[in-house]
Amino acid sequence: MVSAKEHMQNGGLGNSIAQLLARKLPSPMGMVVIDDEFGESGKSDELMSKFKLDTKDIVEASLKAIERKQQ
Repeated sequence: MVSAKEHMQNGGLGNSIAQLLARKLPSPMGMVVIDDEFGESGKSDELMSKFKLDTKDIVEASLKAIERKQQ
């Protein structure tokens, strides 16, 4: 499972999913989120890249979760 959200990690969607998985179906999980820093104004694609929220980062997190699942 990988969650991707334009949000801080703490208290976000990923944390809710992680809690549910821990209780019901323990499995590898990754989160693509904004690290603890303030947002900025700018072009959408530039901001997604700066905060590591673009397609490349989602694919990377997914591959890491799959790798952990196979171990």
